[in-house]
Amino acid sequence: MAKPPSLAPLALSMGEPAGIGGEIALKAWLARARGVAPFVAIDDPERLSALARRLGLEVPVRTVAGPEEAAGAFAEALPVLALPLARPARPGRPDPANAPAVIAAIDRAVALTLAGRAAAVVTNPIQKKTLIEAGFAHPGHTEYLAELAKAAGPPVMMLVGPSLRVVPVTVHIPLARVLAELSTDSIVTKGRIAARALEVDFGIAAPRLAVSGLNPHAGEEGTMGREEIEMIAPAIAELARQGIRAFGPLPADTLFTEAARRTFDAALCMYHDQALIPLKTLDFERGVNVTLGLPFVRTSPDHGTALDIAGTGRASAESLIAALDLAREMAARRQARAARAGLA
Repeated sequence: MAKPPSLAPLALSMGEPAGIGGEIALKAWLARARGVAPFVAIDDPERLSALARRLGLEVPVRTVAGPEEAAGAFAEALPVLALPLARPARPGRPDPANAPAVIAAIDRAVALTLAGRAAAVVTNPIQKKTLIEAGFAHPGHTEYLAELAKAAGPPVMMLVGPSLRVVPVTVHIPLARVLAELSTDSIVTKGRIAARALEVDFGIAAPRLAVSGLNPHAGEEGTMGREEIEMIAPAIAELARQGIRAFGPLPADTLFTEAARRTFDAALCMYHDQALIPLKTLDFERGVNVTLGLPFVRTSPDHGTALDIAGTGRASAESLIAALDLAREMAARRQARAARAGLA
């Protein structure tokens, strides 16, 4: 069997330039001896060079014309596709004037990946409030990427850590709206997309989905709420009918113990914090945000812009490094799968 071609570099978008995205990009390049996948930063090269000097990081920055030059440059310098900012970035002080460049970096990363010139999209954290003030009409990266990709179904957020994968059914909405947004159909749809991703992107032949309840004690047979009986249990039955190994509803307060985590490959949770609190508690620095249901791989560090420590040199690059590593693994699996399909 022919060996699949080597992967193109990953495309890393700048994120909020007043946050820690630049610092962790520099530190990820410094960790390349650990086997970090080659990536090309879509960013302002002057900003990155000035930031490296400010932080005392020995990172030569090299402007490249495209991802094709990045792999050869990566061993000696951080390759950057130039995207100048409207105004100089000031650590900790987001400027709406730079919002168009932040969005353009995402657009360019997606376009390069869809064209096959980059292997995957990796996004540095954005400051949603600043983008919305500048006219950005989406709750976050996930929804915007789905629009760019013209995805057929809803985008699905999966958070991946060393010992846990979680998928929230409802995401960036107020807790008061969760019940109105939650339905049997939405649970089935996101469970089906999650199961497919576990098979295709994570190499799990028969993935197991643990499904949480919504109420304390998973409703305790209807005495603390009937959503488990009337909404969640029918969704689990439908997933099982479709051949997916889903089980529950399970009480969320015991779903994430060490013993319980050994019984499933991902947990399908009913709302944002029900999923993210356990994952971030278990291993905050190595959590990765993955968007499922797209025609390309997208990962991101599972943390925010950290404006309070931007420019201080204190930011950890571990979550970004984990996001780069996972993006490479997922892209490699997709490429190998496509190669096998082409030979069939």
